[in-house]
Amino acid sequence: MNIGAAAKASGVSTKMIRHYESVGLLPPANRTNAGYRLYGDKDIRTLQFIRRSRDLGFSIEEIRGLVGLWQDSTRPSREVKALAKQHLDYLDRKLEELQSMKNALSHLVHCCNGDERPDCPILERLAGKEI
Repeated sequence: MNIGAAAKASGVSTKMIRHYESVGLLPPANRTNAGYRLYGDKDIRTLQFIRRSRDLGFSIEEIRGLVGLWQDSTRPSREVKALAKQHLDYLDRKLEELQSMKNALSHLVHCCNGDERPDCPILERLAGKEI
């Protein structure tokens, strides 16, 4: 199938298919005599795997490792679990950071009167002043 059909079948845009091919997540597509890319069922399954991995927030390098593990039928599952656990720990840290940012911003919003006066604790804090 051509790249448009592959995009539709996999849920990955044509632009991202080209990108995944350029970074080596997807092997170079076979080409027609006219130079059009051709994708098979294996390519579609790989693209779906990549899309699901991206949906979980894995980086390109992490996905590279996951694809390699997925394609290696002799891999021990502990390697997959270790990679997933490492990503889970990263997500936990990001959640803590986001919660901290939310708390700080919530405090600033609470401190701002939001009225006609020009003083604004939100801007003052962003300018480096303690409030």
